[in-house]
Amino acid sequence: MARALLVIDVQNDFTEGGALGVDGGAAVAEGITRFLQENPGRYDLVVASRDWHHGDDDNGGHFATGEDPDYVTTWPRHCVGGTPGAEYHPALDTSLIDMHVRKGQGVPAYSIFEGTTDDGLAFTEALDRLGVTEVDVVGIATDYCVRASALDALGAGREVTVLDDLVAAVNPVSGAAALVEVEDAGGRVRSSR
Repeated sequence: MARALLVIDVQNDFTEGGALGVDGGAAVAEGITRFLQENPGRYDLVVASRDWHHGDDDNGGHFATGEDPDYVTTWPRHCVGGTPGAEYHPALDTSLIDMHVRKGQGVPAYSIFEGTTDDGLAFTEALDRLGVTEVDVVGIATDYCVRASALDALGAGREVTVLDDLVAAVNPVSGAAALVEVEDAGGRVRSSR
């Protein structure tokens, strides 16, 4: 039985100044780095996900083309693989990350469980191989990819805790609702402290 930290989408395009920047995103990047530095050995595995979209198509309707994005199912171009926007925020110390997962490669994807590792494994398979039964979830954005990842982790039979001081929401109201939804589904929400 192993424990993992899932660091969700702490990328330049999701932090202040990015294509879909979230207030507090840079502080989340700094906070996750500090948390990992202050808690060595707390996790058997640290995994980070990134949106990694194609730049030459609409990614299965994920990118709005020809009309304004609705910010529900269609979005402006963001996190195009190989661009600065898709890279991790510089305040996130990537030397502390053991496994990298890319998601949304040509299709809409919100949850880390929709992604694959750098060596091509489905994320659930990678966790199974490593015996991960418990995950803590941090990152961006609480009301979208953090929510989806936490709910999918619960659906995959993991014990799940969202560390609410290490997440940032697009909207405070929908962010709070997402945390309630995770609790209602059997997860926990608490501070990292």
